[in-house]
Amino acid sequence: MTLPKHIRKIIEYIVIIFAGALYAVAIKYFIFPSQIIMTGTEGFSIATAYFFDNQRIFIWLYLIFQSMLLIFAFYKIGFRFAFRTALVIGAVVGLLSVLPEYQFASPEPQNERIILVIFGGILAGIAKAIAFRCGASTGDEDVLAAYFSMKYLKPVGSIAVIAAIVSTVFGLALAFIKTHQIAPVINTLMYTAIYIFMSAETLNNFYRKFKLALINVIAKAPEKIGESINAVCPHRTYTIQDGHGGYLKGNVKILRAIITFEELPSIVRAIENADKKAFFYYNQIEGVSKHYYISPIR
Repeated sequence: MTLPKHIRKIIEYIVIIFAGALYAVAIKYFIFPSQIIMTGTEGFSIATAYFFDNQRIFIWLYLIFQSMLLIFAFYKIGFRFAFRTALVIGAVVGLLSVLPEYQFASPEPQNERIILVIFGGILAGIAKAIAFRCGASTGDEDVLAAYFSMKYLKPVGSIAVIAAIVSTVFGLALAFIKTHQIAPVINTLMYTAIYIFMSAETLNNFYRKFKLALINVIAKAPEKIGESINAVCPHRTYTIQDGHGGYLKGNVKILRAIITFEELPSIVRAIENADKKAFFYYNQIEGVSKHYYISPIR
């Protein structure tokens, strides 16, 4: 049963706000206690908050930086994406302001800091993926990731790694100025690297719009399969080549198409519906021409 359009939209907004709530929980209960440095302008904001021992500074700086990035999102990506991202940011700011203090694990390096870092990275990555799947983002470098991923066909998580370099250097510099000790600075660097890797990999695994696959279909009549692929994804094309089947002992056709992992489940169903005896396989690929079309994030 298909839900009415207005019901689906309400559910989408609820999920978007949930993504913001999840991100706020990750920041409040896992990132702050572990004293790691976030990526992009969030990294600048949280490092400054650490320096002055005041979480409120992070909230205000976060809000200022995200407001500027929302303007960029509006002009470069679109109103829908900017509006939905604003909902996520609003949920993050609102919850960070009211969430009570609570300690899930001891943040000292000799105790459970690594648990906070890993779980915080996973939660942050899931929150980012949920937001992206709903046509939004958690703000900050994710706004730039949405823009540059469409331009350069790179997974959105890889942009976060690039954005993390500058913010991490800034945060470590403030930490050294505050403590005048190199050991805790190196310690923070190691834990920050773990967080960045965990959040980026989690995001890329749950949001695969910019991961590409080459699917190969071996069949005797691939034209019908090609039509089914076009019916599911009208912007996708394919190539058909002649081949000789060792198992079928005769001439066969090989249909090849480059698709995104986001499109993969629906295209596999289309192939199976068009020809139940068709043999197919796929693998992840890289280095595709920039002319390759991926539907934009809106």
